[in-house]
Amino acid sequence: MKTYAGIPEENASLENSKVMLITVPYDGTSTWGKGADKGPELFLDASENMELYDIETQTEPYLEGVYLAGEISEKSSPEAMTEAVYQKTKELLNNDGKLFTLFGGEHSVSIGSIRAVGEKFENLTVLQLDAHTDLRPEFHGSTSNHACAVFEANQKHNLVQVGIRSMDIEEAEYLPEGRVFFAHEIANNENWVNDVLEKVSGNVYITIDLDAFDPSIAPSTGTPEPGGLQWYPTLELLRRVFEKCNVVAFDIVELMDSPMAKPSAFLAAKLYYKMLAYYHLYNNN
Repeated sequence: MKTYAGIPEENASLENSKVMLITVPYDGTSTWGKGADKGPELFLDASENMELYDIETQTEPYLEGVYLAGEISEKSSPEAMTEAVYQKTKELLNNDGKLFTLFGGEHSVSIGSIRAVGEKFENLTVLQLDAHTDLRPEFHGSTSNHACAVFEANQKHNLVQVGIRSMDIEEAEYLPEGRVFFAHEIANNENWVNDVLEKVSGNVYITIDLDAFDPSIAPSTGTPEPGGLQWYPTLELLRRVFEKCNVVAFDIVELMDSPMAKPSAFLAAKLYYKMLAYYHLYNNN
């Protein structure tokens, strides 16, 4: 039996786990760097080579259990993939008291999971860490394109965007007013974490495109953009979101296969595990 990070089977069953993880190795609409379909495999491999004691929180998050809930392999169309993710997420959300997590794949995989989580939890804030706004209503003839990843979330929920440094002019009209934290503004604002926290409340879905990080620490992603987020300030933001709010789900996307994939894969593995540590630290009930 394959388990997340090679943890013991007793910590990997649905009944013994507080966390559920699905993988969506989909790369059907990305327009530049290809290889995000290999992201989940790279992430799981890196996770198996990671120490399972978290120094910062002095915890071993895996002891709370992580259930590998399967892979969504639907690739026939972006819309079919979105529907498959939606249905699987909806099914898993019937397990109350467990955290839903997803690892992609390109960012379009988040559309279905956010849709399902938004139906279950009222007053949802979607916290997006990303280099790109992803606010196009449709792109290349599809509403399930990676460039449309949070358009629907912005229409239905409280969208907060962090790390943005690339967008098309047509997206300007859809920007969530007062809730976009551009990377160039973050770079000159020592108080940016507090400013973000003021906009994030209640039930929260966190979606992290790895291109939110600066390419110096996460180069292996489909569209790396200069001037991105750094490791420790990002962890501070995430820890404080978990402390303040009820994080009900999160995803990490856009890890790409490349000759330089290993550093980015290990960053993704550590990032996922850190988020589990913060979740358990503030939801130990």
